[in-house]
Amino acid sequence: MTYNFDFAAVLAYWPLLLEGIWTTLRLTLFCTVFGILLGGACAVVRTGGPTWARWIVSLYVEFIRNTPLLVQCYFLIFGIASMGIRLPILVGATIALTVNIGAYTTEIVRAGIESIHRGQLEAATCLGLSRTQTYLHVIIRPALERVYPALSSQYVLLMLASSIVSSVGVEELFGISNRIQSETYRNFEIFVVLGGIYLGLAILVRGGFALLGLAMFPRRRKLGTPL
Repeated sequence: MTYNFDFAAVLAYWPLLLEGIWTTLRLTLFCTVFGILLGGACAVVRTGGPTWARWIVSLYVEFIRNTPLLVQCYFLIFGIASMGIRLPILVGATIALTVNIGAYTTEIVRAGIESIHRGQLEAATCLGLSRTQTYLHVIIRPALERVYPALSSQYVLLMLASSIVSSVGVEELFGISNRIQSETYRNFEIFVVLGGIYLGLAILVRGGFALLGLAMFPRRRKLGTPL
């Protein structure tokens, strides 16, 4: 084998790589915030809402979980654009990823809510807590604490899966890498660098979730339970 490695040719594009990293992190942040809000609301509806609302949430969850993310991206970005609703590509990608991760968040949070013992709800009623106080302090918070490790893993997967939106024109990290590859023809080097960057980003995002969990759930911090 006479292949000459030339990582300098790839690393010379570091400003573009930084731009791609920034876009990937922004996508992940926005989709994390909106995904948790959407998934949390849908989980509350699915566990305690009216029957018709539970059916709507169930259809949404099953549709998203049983169709490819790439198809959802094409539908929500190009399908809606063909109906005359044109959005910036980054906004469209954020909506597509949020709709996708919201369905998985719904199921994870629903499992947490259903794990709350009925006796705790009866105790909240005996203490005179309102319905809102019961949901916030007795149901949602303990439920999120129980499923937090699963949630954080799902959102790390979201960051890695964001590379799919490069196929619809978003120049996040993978999209930028494709451009560098087409200009340098250093296929091996760019994918080695790309793998290292994604590994670093995954560790960074997981570390961020661990710190956030320590701040949100002091009981776990005192017990030393991993997040």
